[in-house]
Amino acid sequence: MEIKDRILLEAAALFMRNGIKSVSMDDIAAHLAMSKKTLYKWYENKDQIVLGVMGLHLNREEIDCEQAFSTAGNAVEGMFNLIHWHKDMLAKIHPSIFHDLQKYYPQAWQLFDEHKNTFILQKILDNLRQGMAEGFYRPDIDVDVLARLHLAEIELMFNNTVFPPRQFALQRVNAVMIEHFLMGISTLRGHRLINKYRNVTEVEE
Repeated sequence: MEIKDRILLEAAALFMRNGIKSVSMDDIAAHLAMSKKTLYKWYENKDQIVLGVMGLHLNREEIDCEQAFSTAGNAVEGMFNLIHWHKDMLAKIHPSIFHDLQKYYPQAWQLFDEHKNTFILQKILDNLRQGMAEGFYRPDIDVDVLARLHLAEIELMFNNTVFPPRQFALQRVNAVMIEHFLMGISTLRGHRLINKYRNVTEVEE
């Protein structure tokens, strides 16, 4: 592995564990058993490292997200695959990361924002249309409005004021958010499928 890539991977591990703002260039160099002079040879400042780490993370996220949907038998299963994938991924993320990005690292935040408004938005749109075609989502839903509503919910999930990290784990908020969204857009067939994936037996009166 090239030194430049190893720096990004090791820096990402530190950011995930400790948050971004609290990790210094000294910390990264020490973690790599590398002199600061060598570190600065590859990256002029921490902003460049954060931007590089974000690029790597988003590339990996796109691959994992595509797999979550492509291996699903239907649109609802695709969303539950996403819940399970997010559960593992979010468990490794320090809760302050998105706050740090938005406040201190505008270039990296812009990269995430562009990813959210292109790739993630398109995946939501595709899933909504697939679910409607399969009869699991209601035929009367406004796809464009609901896709952007769900996008806003994803960003809200990382708002530390609304969901204080000490009280609300990201995995918990994400699972509730997706299940609530699905219940609102699903047909009766869709509800039954959701309950199946949730291992819930609902008595019909």
